[in-house]
This record gives sequence, structure tokens and C-alpha cells, in this order.
Amino acid sequence: MAKVVVDITASLDGFVAGPDPTLEEPLGRNGERLHEWALETASWREQHGRSGGQANDDSGLIEEATSSTGAYVMGRKMFSGGSGGWEDDPRSRGWWGDEPPFHAPVFVLTHHPREPLELEGTSFSFITDGIERAVELARSAANGKNVAVAGGGATVQQALQAGLVDELQVHVAPILLGSGTRLFAELGDPVSLEATRVVASPKATHLRFTVRP
Repeated sequence: MAKVVVDITASLDGFVAGPDPTLEEPLGRNGERLHEWALETASWREQHGRSGGQANDDSGLIEEATSSTGAYVMGRKMFSGGSGGWEDDPRSRGWWGDEPPFHAPVFVLTHHPREPLELEGTSFSFITDGIERAVELARSAANGKNVAVAGGGATVQQALQAGLVDELQVHVAPILLGSGTRLFAELGDPVSLEATRVVASPKATHLRFTVRP
């Protein structure tokens, strides 16, 4: 059965981005180090149109997630890093150029309406009426596959608060960022989890949980 899955990387002290993010450093100071575990893998490089890389456990987990995902949900900050009207956003077409790595429909949460954006292999729709609507549309577009809530932290928190998440996968990078954007800062009520898998590698520890009703 298709699921709504959170799949995100965090530091050991629970941050998904470092402090002081900018358009030049969207993940904040030292935030890029969170994803070092993925950047060297064959699966990540293939997804981004590159060759080479390591075919290891980390790569296998990326391939597993990518092959099972039919649509994505993300926040405005993950899409472009901007805020306000789109006409003033220097990255209004996203971070990834003309060939984004998703190869599936993407639904972007925003307060500012705009027409859909079609790029090579990926369509972006901009949703102004909340996380529930974004997930509903993503389910319809996923053709029976999973919906991945890709981030950032605020979008993950909204999905968990709304009771929309079936599975939570956190890749814990071996770094202490000290400050930045917390993954679980504004959850409110407790969320009960059941651990279903732990995969440890030299670059990250991969934790998978089922979210209990």
C-alpha cells in the first residue's frame, strides 16, 4: 500500500540546516556537511545526471527511496530559499536548473500563487491551501507509489502535526551543528513511533520508523 514518507537528513543534535542560511548557502553554515553521506553514492550521482560513485549501503537506501516514490511535497524554502512574491525571487525556478533530480510531480507549499512550472522530467505545482491539500494532490499524482515529504523542517512538522505521515526515515549524519533549523521544533502533541530498521554506515546512521496512529 502506498505511504506518505518523510525522508530527511539531520545532524546528531537534530538540525536539518545550519545557522544563518542565505541564498548562497541555503543550508546555513556547515549545513552541506549533513549530506556528505549521500554525495559520494552511485545512486545520488545517477539521480543528478552524474556518473561514478560508490555502490554501498547508503547508495542502496537512496535507490530504494527513489524507486518507491511517485510524488514529492516540499516547502518554499526547500524549493527556492525565497519568500514573498515570486517576481522578486532570484531562484523562482528552483535550485536545480533545467533538469531537477526528482523525475516526478512535486507539490510546493507557498503563500504566493503561481502557475505550474514544467521542467525536464519534473513538474512543480504550487499549493496555497495547506499541507493536507498538497498531500492529497501528491497521492493522486503518485500512481500508487509513495509520497515523499522531502522537507524542510517546517513542512515535516506540519505533516506530522496533521497526522499525514505513515513512515519516518531520518538519516543521522555524524556531526553536531550546535544551532540552526531543528527538525522537530514545533510538534506540539507527542508522536508515537515504532522502530522498524536501523542501518549504520561510516557516513550516517539510517533510522526508519512507522508512525503510530
